[in-house]
Amino acid sequence: MPITRLLEIMARLRDPRRGCPWDLQQNFSTIAPYTIEEAYEVADAIERNNLPQLRDELGDLLFQIAFHSQLAKEQGAFAFDDVVAAICDKMERRHPHVFGTATIADAEQQTIAWEEQKRRERAALHDSVLDDVPVGLPALTRANKLGKRAAQVGFEWADVSGAIDKVQEEIGELRQEIATGADPKEVEQELGDLLFCLVNVCRYLKIDPENALRLTNAKFERRFRHIERRLNEQGKTPKESTLEEMDSLWDEAKREGK
Repeated sequence: MPITRLLEIMARLRDPRRGCPWDLQQNFSTIAPYTIEEAYEVADAIERNNLPQLRDELGDLLFQIAFHSQLAKEQGAFAFDDVVAAICDKMERRHPHVFGTATIADAEQQTIAWEEQKRRERAALHDSVLDDVPVGLPALTRANKLGKRAAQVGFEWADVSGAIDKVQEEIGELRQEIATGADPKEVEQELGDLLFCLVNVCRYLKIDPENALRLTNAKFERRFRHIERRLNEQGKTPKESTLEEMDSLWDEAKREGK
């Protein structure tokens, strides 16, 4: 089986006598950044709708799982088969309407049931609803998860207007800190508060904040590249141009739907 081949390759790479020196030096902590990077590359392939690239990136991500599993096996903690068994058990447990006798009407009801099952599982293992929100998540994603967890126990506004009002409040506080020449650390805290509140607005509107920012990043890149291209046609660079000139070309890009 292909998965057996992969696991054999991974074991060989970690063989103390015949393995790869680089692979032998690695541990969970040193490999973790590569795992995160591979997950982002999977998302990038999906965003580009590049299926051949997606195939390759999924393979890279699977290799990361095999690597972590091999490290755990060497420590006697668990092996790849245990990882597979754990996710199979979880999927069956969280889909009682498929593998049991429960009835789920639609996808929305399944989402509610899924989150409720997760909540019960967490309650049995943790003191706080926030305990297992990974610290290593991207900050926007973690803020979104923290807000969702708190909302599950009633810590939220009645609707999105409360979240938007809080954004306005935080903007006022940020303006005040800047106007009074506050310590940069205080300004940083206010900016953090504002970003957290914006993530809350996304949560109410069922918008993924990471994806929203990713789309805006792409839009900014398209429009700025338009500025560079148009200035180049005039024999100029952005550094040789005024803000007014560049702003005019930015508006031109917007009009053209870029």
